[in-house]
Amino acid sequence: MLAAQVMLDRSRHSPGVIDGLMGGNTMRAIQHFRRARGLPAEGSIDPQLMRSLINSQGGEIFQTYTITRDDVDGPFFRVPDAMSAMAALERVGWTSPQELIADRFHMDQDLLRALNPEADFSRVGTRITIVAHREETLPSQVARIEVRKSDNSVVAFDERGNILASYPATVGSAQFPSPSGSMEVVAVAPDANYTFDPSGREWGPDETLIVPPGPNNPVGGIWIDLSKPGYGIHGSPDPQLIGKTASHGCVRLTNWDAKELADAVRQGTRVVFANQAGGAS
Repeated sequence: MLAAQVMLDRSRHSPGVIDGLMGGNTMRAIQHFRRARGLPAEGSIDPQLMRSLINSQGGEIFQTYTITRDDVDGPFFRVPDAMSAMAALERVGWTSPQELIADRFHMDQDLLRALNPEADFSRVGTRITIVAHREETLPSQVARIEVRKSDNSVVAFDERGNILASYPATVGSAQFPSPSGSMEVVAVAPDANYTFDPSGREWGPDETLIVPPGPNNPVGGIWIDLSKPGYGIHGSPDPQLIGKTASHGCVRLTNWDAKELADAVRQGTRVVFANQAGGAS
C-alpha cells in the first residue's frame, strides 16, 4: 500500500497524505490514474495497476534525508484552538520540526515517526528515512481546473485537455455547499493571511479577525482567489482530514497540493464546479 501511494504521488494523482493506509483519497487517486493510463476504471491495487505504476513511476520508495539547520531553527508555535488567539500570533507556523518535515515530504506524522522511531527531529545532522515523493512542479501551465463535487477531487488540465494532476479535496458540505458553474482565478496569494468576517455567518466568533499567514492558519497559508467573492481553493492545517470532513463552501487541498496548483495557474484560469467528470453542476 505504501509503495502504491508513493508512486501515485509521483504520478501527480495525489493520494493526499502518505500514510500507508487504504482510504477514500487513495482509492480516488487509483481511479484517476487508471483512467489516465487507459486501464479499467474500477478496481483497487491489482497486478495490472502495480505494473503500470512501476513502469511509469518506478524507483526507490524510500530515501535518506539529513536534517538541516533550516529544519530546526523555526520559529515554531503552539497553535491555539480559538481564532481570536490565533489572530494574535506573529505567524501561524509549524508546531515542530517533525510536522515541518512530514508536510515537506507529503507524509503522515505517525508514518514518519514509525519509520524513524529513535530519531531526534530537532537535531541538525540526524539522518532519517523519508518517502521518495514527487517534485511540486507541474510540467505545464494549468488551463482549466475541474472541481468534482461528487467525489471530492480537483483535476487540473492543460490547454489541450490533457490531465496534468488530480488531488483529493474537501468540497463544501450540505450546510455550506460549494458554488456552482464556471468562474475564473482572480489572484494567487502564496503566503496568505485569513480574514474572518462574521457578517452573514452562523459560525465562528462575532468579530472581524485577521489570522496571519502560515501553514497552520485556516487556509494553510495558500489561497487561490476565485471570481465569486469569498470563494477560493486553498490549503489546510490538517492534511489528514482532506476529503473526510466538511468545509464552509471553499475547496481545501493539502498544503503541498495547493502550492503545486497555485504555482501553475494564472489570472483568468477557468475553474468549473462539476457534479461529475466533464460537466458543470
